[in-house]
Amino acid sequence: MWCDNCLLIFPLRAGGMAWAALIFLYSLVGGIILFRYGPFLFFVYPEWQIYGGVAMGVAAVAAINAISLANKSYIWTRACTVLWPFVIVISAIRAIIMIVELQRGKDKIVWECANGGQLWTTSATAGYGSGNIPPGFCTAGFSSLNTLFIVGLLADIVCQMYMLLITWRYPTRLEHYASLKMPST
Repeated sequence: MWCDNCLLIFPLRAGGMAWAALIFLYSLVGGIILFRYGPFLFFVYPEWQIYGGVAMGVAAVAAINAISLANKSYIWTRACTVLWPFVIVISAIRAIIMIVELQRGKDKIVWECANGGQLWTTSATAGYGSGNIPPGFCTAGFSSLNTLFIVGLLADIVCQMYMLLITWRYPTRLEHYASLKMPST
């Protein structure tokens, strides 16, 4: 016996579109935040741009996935089924590196907050960014910011894994319905 609805929180196709839209939105916002405020949190030049680029890539795959489910496209849904495992592995590697680099730059982030939110001296002289860190980052404190990043990155990976399950289930369901034997009349 095959279970068509195992582990599904929402209806398959509509829930998949909603889940993909959720991943698209938070990945897009996360990528923009990393591009805008990354120099305040990560201190090696292209680092925040790479992390933001990965977030934008996740958003692109989620958008393609939502459109493929909306169009009931078997081929594009299968393509997304192939893409999601690579995206999940890249996101997991990004999450590990981001957590390690946040721990490594802890003293610099604390210094930035203690000095009015200005950019770390070496980063400012290298021309990495300008302006001040948003006050919300400093009022929460580094440990809260670090915990938020860790929980957010882990939730991101879990959401992507669930999206892979939904994306895999949709074409599999189509294949099973196509092979059903209809009663003869």
